Amino acid sequence: MPFSAATLTFLRSLKRHNNRPWFEAHRAEYEAAVKQPMHALIEEMDVRLARLAPEIVGDAKRSMFRIYRDIRFSADKSPYKTHASCWFYHRDGSRAVGREAAGGGAGFYFQIAPGDSFLGGGMWMPPREALLPLREAIAEHPARFAKIASDRRLGRRFGGLSEEAVLRRVPRGYAPDHAAARWLKFQSFVMGRPLSDGQAVSARLPALLEADFRLMLPLVRWINGVLGFRAAERR
Repeated sequence: MPFSAATLTFLRSLKRHNNRPWFEAHRAEYEAAVKQPMHALIEEMDVRLARLAPEIVGDAKRSMFRIYRDIRFSADKSPYKTHASCWFYHRDGSRAVGREAAGGGAGFYFQIAPGDSFLGGGMWMPPREALLPLREAIAEHPARFAKIASDRRLGRRFGGLSEEAVLRRVPRGYAPDHAAARWLKFQSFVMGRPLSDGQAVSARLPALLEADFRLMLPLVRWINGVLGFRAAERR
């Protein structure tokens, strides 16, 4: 069951009525228009990933991110996210992502939201224990990483490696004129692209995701390989 106009309608309404009474009154709509289609997508992509990258999995219980926001340290106390998203991750790692996460690796991401749907791949803001070995691997084999990150197909499709988190200077311990100076400044290793509302609710969404995940797979496998998560030929 693909996403539909009802998915986007619910998320728009949630943005206008981001409070617990409204959400509880419309929980059945959330289940039918958002949660069930997301679970169906995760299951469909898991089948496709079994052929494309058997080590990357989609789990209906673990891949979908919670709709509830963590408001403990946020000035915005809105209780719900106004998008729905999921994460496809290495079967030997955790599903955790971001700087505070431990034990995770690289994977693939999808988000649906009115006017803000997108897909991506890689490892977002890795914690220090992952960032340091990634930098060391880049420094030791600059040409290998540059070949992956500078692939023309990735440039055309995604604009290359995202520059959302790049240091102004080469990190301490590396020469300013290091052969990999450009890449050593990166603190996040992700790429992706926005999707239109039409693409997000299309029945062709799984095929679209598979095609883009295939392009990003060398980056994902390079990151995971450095962190000790192996590629697989079969499930």
